Amino acid sequence: MEIRVRGVSRHYFSEGRTIRALDNVDLTIPANQIFTLLGPSGCGKTTLLRCIVGLESPDAGEIAIGDEVVFSKEKHIHVPAEKRGLGMVFQTYAIWPHMNVFDNVAYPLQVRGTARETIRERVARTLQFVQLEGYENRPATKLSGGQQQRVALARALIAEPKVILFDEPLSNLDAKLREETRKELKAFLGKLNITAVYVTHDRVEALALSDTIAVMRAGRLIEIGTPQKIYFDADTQFVADFIGRANLVKARVRAQEADRTLVDCGLGTIACQRREFAAGAEVTLCIRPEFIHVAAGEGTGENVVNGRIESQVFVGEAYETEIRAGAELLLARIDPDAGLATGDAVHFRLDPAHGLLVAL
Repeated sequence: MEIRVRGVSRHYFSEGRTIRALDNVDLTIPANQIFTLLGPSGCGKTTLLRCIVGLESPDAGEIAIGDEVVFSKEKHIHVPAEKRGLGMVFQTYAIWPHMNVFDNVAYPLQVRGTARETIRERVARTLQFVQLEGYENRPATKLSGGQQQRVALARALIAEPKVILFDEPLSNLDAKLREETRKELKAFLGKLNITAVYVTHDRVEALALSDTIAVMRAGRLIEIGTPQKIYFDADTQFVADFIGRANLVKARVRAQEADRTLVDCGLGTIACQRREFAAGAEVTLCIRPEFIHVAAGEGTGENVVNGRIESQVFVGEAYETEIRAGAELLLARIDPDAGLATGDAVHFRLDPAHGLLVAL
């Protein structure tokens, strides 16, 4: 089910000043997608989620879920959270410690007075879906973190919501369990044919889970696109830097060619993928570490950058290597078998397709 947010603002007042948690946000969340709100702490993503679910009331704007307007400041409409037909999974899971798995999952149906036999059937079906069949009588808080996350998901799904919302549900898990649970969650949501709105500050989580990502900053939407678009073809320096590790080099546009943009920077004259900037414009050249393919010795030719290895850190699958090229210090990832050491002269050729120019 589609969600439409129009002109939504939410302000707080603290110590005599106004904090704009949401600043005139316009957003359409397509039906049956995993849509992620991504951004640093304090950017407004959780506030927007809480406004959609009905836990907070905006100071201005309108929110519609499907064909129903659930909030409108101008029309004085405010549908309570429990009547919006939404499911929610919280950061802390909000599992009741005095209940077993069955009662935690069944609770939304029990408070609605659903028949006992219907509750048993739907709990069994939902627990099977999240791969927790046989856990009905276990104390919920005695489960592992990943299993508790699935209990919270089952409880959100049991009432067959139109939309399910997630507020950083994996942030309390360790790195390995977070990765495993992320894969399970994506698989579950892919089978449901449901709209999912997911809030996170973790870029890897956003890239791995999402159909669409909306990047937020200071209460505003900065950029919306597929994970591939956001990562490889960002429009702004903030998004390019936030979504992944990047070398950011100050540059000035020299000229436009048919399919390339030439810039002058601390690495020399570099041909990049074409972006519509005027000659003389100040821009940032973004180079991802994974696109720097280092070879020993010096090199020559277009887009060839010479440098020297300044430091290396072994991280298992690669060396994270700093290369001094003129006044620039570039981060690269080098194969452990490359046989390169600190102090070695090296070079690499930048493919213009991997030279991303973004606005300052």
